[in-house]
Amino acid sequence: MESPQRPASAAGLSPQAIRGATTEPPWVRRLLIGTALAFMTLFLFVPLATVFYEAFKKGFDVYIASITEPDALSAIQLTLIATAISVPLNLVFGVAAAWAITKFDFHGKNLLLTLIDLPFSVSPVIAGLIYVLIFGLQGWWGEWLRDHDIRIIFAMPGIVLATVFVTFPFVARELIPLMQAQGIEQEEAARVLGANGWQIFWRVTLPNIKWALLYGVILCNARAMGEFGAVSVVSGHIRGQTNTMPLHIEIAYNEYQFAAAFAVASLLALLALVTLALKYVVEQRVKHQKRAVGDRAE
Repeated sequence: MESPQRPASAAGLSPQAIRGATTEPPWVRRLLIGTALAFMTLFLFVPLATVFYEAFKKGFDVYIASITEPDALSAIQLTLIATAISVPLNLVFGVAAAWAITKFDFHGKNLLLTLIDLPFSVSPVIAGLIYVLIFGLQGWWGEWLRDHDIRIIFAMPGIVLATVFVTFPFVARELIPLMQAQGIEQEEAARVLGANGWQIFWRVTLPNIKWALLYGVILCNARAMGEFGAVSVVSGHIRGQTNTMPLHIEIAYNEYQFAAAFAVASLLALLALVTLALKYVVEQRVKHQKRAVGDRAE
C-alpha cells in the first residue's frame, strides 16, 4: 500500500522554495501592475481629467453660468429629488429583504433572491420601456390614469419608479452575505431575554450591519444620480421639467453646447469622486466587520 503523500514542508523543501512555488517572478508582477495602471490611466484618469479641463476651458465665469442657468438648475434639482426618494425606499426594501432571506425560511426564498438580481440582468432601457407599456397613454393602465388626471410617464413619478428599479439590488446585496455570516444566534439570545422585534432590530441587528448598510446606500446613491437609460425612456426629455443631469448633459452636448455639457458633467464626476472616497472608507469598515464575524464564527 502506498504511503500518503507528505506536504511540501515535510518533503525537505525550504520556506523560500515553497514561497517561490506560489509567487510569480518580479518581471511578471511588474508587467501586470504596469498593464493595470496603463489601463486605468487610459480609460479612467484621462477621461476624468478631460471632463474637468473642458468644463473650465472657457473660464470660471462660463462654468458658473453653465451650472446656474434655469435648465441646468432644474436638472440638478430633479436628480436630487429622485435620488432623495429612491434611496430611502431602497434602504427600507434592502433591509427588509435581507432580514427575510437571512433570518427566515419560507417558500419563494430563492425566487426573491433571483428577483433582487433582476435589474443587473435586464437593460435599463427595457425597464423604462416596460413602465411606458404599463403606465403610458396607450399602456395597460393608461386610460384609467388619464381619466383620473394622474401622470406617471413623462413626469416625476415615472423617473422615480425607473430609478428605484435600477438601484434596488445594491442595499440588499451588501447586507445579505454579512447577515448570513452573522447567523441568528444574537437575535435568538435577545428574544430569550425578552426583547421584542423592534428592540432586536435597533439594538442587535442594526449595529451589526450599519457599515454594510451605509456601503450599500452609497452605491445606491451613486447609481441613482448617474442613471441614464431607464430615465431617458420615461422622462420625455422635457426641458426644465423632466431632464435629469445625465439627460441635460446629452442634450447640451448634442446641441454643441460643450461648455454647458462638461460643466454639469463635472458635477457628476465630482459626486463620483466623493462617492469613491466614502466607498473606500466604508469598505474598510465592512472588511473589518466581516473579519470580526469570521473570527467569532471560528
